[in-house]
This record gives sequence, C-alpha cells and structure tokens, in this order.
Amino acid sequence: MKLNREVFIAGVGETPFRKHELDFDALGRWAAMEALETSNIDGPDVVQSAYLGNATNGTVTGQTLFKNLGMLSKMPIINVESACSAGAMAVFLAVKDVATGLTEVSMGVGAENHTLHRAAGTAFMPAMSDIETVHGGVMTGKYSMRATRYMHERGATIEDFAMITVKNRKHATHNPNAWFKGEISVEEVVNSRMVAYPMTLHQCCGIADGAGAVVVCSKEMVKKLGIEKPVRVAGSVVTSGPYHNRPRDITGDDITEMTSEQLYEESGIGPEDVDILELHDAFTIAELLYYECMGLCKKGDGLQFLRDGQSTYGGKCVVSPRGGMLSYGHPIGASGAAQIAANVKQLRGQCNGYQVDPIPRVAMSHVTGGGLSGTEHAACTMHMLVSDW
Repeated sequence: MKLNREVFIAGVGETPFRKHELDFDALGRWAAMEALETSNIDGPDVVQSAYLGNATNGTVTGQTLFKNLGMLSKMPIINVESACSAGAMAVFLAVKDVATGLTEVSMGVGAENHTLHRAAGTAFMPAMSDIETVHGGVMTGKYSMRATRYMHERGATIEDFAMITVKNRKHATHNPNAWFKGEISVEEVVNSRMVAYPMTLHQCCGIADGAGAVVVCSKEMVKKLGIEKPVRVAGSVVTSGPYHNRPRDITGDDITEMTSEQLYEESGIGPEDVDILELHDAFTIAELLYYECMGLCKKGDGLQFLRDGQSTYGGKCVVSPRGGMLSYGHPIGASGAAQIAANVKQLRGQCNGYQVDPIPRVAMSHVTGGGLSGTEHAACTMHMLVSDW
C-alpha cells in the first residue's frame, strides 16, 4: 500500500497470552484500553474508525468488543477475518484510513479466545471445504513436511530446530506477557512428545488466548496528543496467494518472499537495516525458512545463520525478541496485532528485562494467514516500523 501521507503509531496495548477465563471481547477491551491510554486518548470520540481481527469467535465480534468502550454509533466498526493474519490486517486497515486521509485517528485490534470454545486436542483446519483439508492437510502436518524436506536438502537435524525453541524461550524469560519462557534444553525439546515428525510438542506454538491493539494517527494528531515517541509506519503490505498447481519448493515460501519484497520497496528499507523482527514462528521450521525468504541471509544459508547466533541478541537481527509464538502461544486472530505492539515497545525502550541493546530503530513484523490448496498461504501481512524522534 502506498502511503499518501505519514502515519504514526500513537499507542499500543497487549494482554498476557495464555489460557484465559475472559472471553475475546473482554481481552480485546483490555488491550484497547491500554492502547488508548498510551495514546493519551481519554475518550472514544477521538477515534474515527476501528477494526477487529478475529477468526473463530462468531459474528459481530467488533461490535461486541467495542460497545462497552462507548464506541458504537460513533464510527464505523469493521470485522476482519483472515485466519492468523487477521489482527495484523486490522492494523493495516487502520493505517490505510489514516494514510488516505479518511481519518486522523484509527484503531486496529486483534483478539481471540480459543480455550473457552474449542475441544482440547482438536486441530485448526486451514479451510473447511478445501481439498487438502478434507484429506487431512492440517497445519501441523504441512509444517512437518516442510521440516522433513528441509532436513533432506540442507542437512538440518531435529536438534537444529530445537535451538529455535531454546532461543525464543530464553528471549521471553522476563517478558510478563509470554506464556512459555525460561531455560529449556535442546534435549528437553527433542524428547518432548512427538506431534508430527520431526515436530515435537515444544516445537509447536500453544493454543492460547489474548489480544493486541494499535492506535494509529496522522502527524498532526501526534502533536495534538503529545506523543513523545511516535513510531512511524514506513510500510504496510497485505498480499494473497500466489495461486498455482505446479510443484512447489516447500523449503521456501513464495507469498512471504513476495510480501517482503513489496515491503522493502515501499519502505525504502532493506533486510540489512532491520534490527528486530517478529515473524510467524508457529513451528520451529517456519522461523528457519523465513530467514531466507525475507533476505536476512542468502538462500540456503538459514541454518548457518541460526547456528552462528545471528538471530539473537548481538546478532545481525534479533528475531522474536518478545519470545515469538513459540513462547506466547498463538490466538490466531490476535497474534499479528500483538507482534506490532511488542515491536513498538522495543523501539521505545520499554521492555525491561528483555530490551534489545542498543535500542532498535527499525522493526519488522510478519504473519501469514490460512492454508489454501494451490497456495503456500491464503494471505500475508507485514509492517515496517521506524522510531521517529
């Protein structure tokens, strides 16, 4: 999306991610109220449009969430469903409103509660009527095939994949919003229950509940609201597909490669300039693949990038400094918005105990959405953020 004028993030909010007794709407209000407060907004009348990303909690989810904030009848409230990409896509739409001059202040929220509504042990279906789904092509199975192929072509081992869990859990050690955190050994990861070879339990994101919220505004509103540390949205991209029925290289990810290229072109920022990255690490193999797809390293060098410590503190790019989905769990409609919230906090130096040092200047986020036969993913949403003070 070409930004017709500068767009800034005024404030963000996120809940802890874990099993919650609160339903999605209460979780969403929790995050939204924090985002409004950190934007110096003391009433709902300032916000001119609001979007809610949610995948599984029913109809009129946005209206359900925002009504107790006094926002009904005051603005358009639009519901966004795009599987795991929903929360980030809600932020994209809020950015679009401000970028085109439709609004001065808009809000994107992602909120989801799975554990109150899903039977334990059930898998997410990529698409209910999709031909791959009805033949058992659930996400865990798809990623196990990608991991097995990567092992065959790159010489990776299960221990290599386990290193990603170890890294991300360590990143999350002092993050109060992360669910799974602290020291875990490669051996513990490898020896945890096998889910789909070579993906063991600790290599898969947990089914969690949570919410994230982002308030975006124009440059003029940054001044009016008195935002001391405005974070500029340098790029915001949503893509779908690409679709084809030819053989695919499953050690790559064409939609992530395409979206990354668009984001770099739109923002004028290359992968070598990115300080921190929150990506879609629903499974350990995903992070390894995305190093290469996003150009953090050359094709085929992702394994060495990991082994050399280039994706952790002190490396070229700190990947998942909040702990990623492997530490947070993955309430699918919420994760994309929470990624952005976490990146903003890092850029503002607000992550006590897990702050990247030196304080990063450029942050990127990435989340894919849904499985669909003939595509790697149905959607992909990415954002590039820059500290602008």
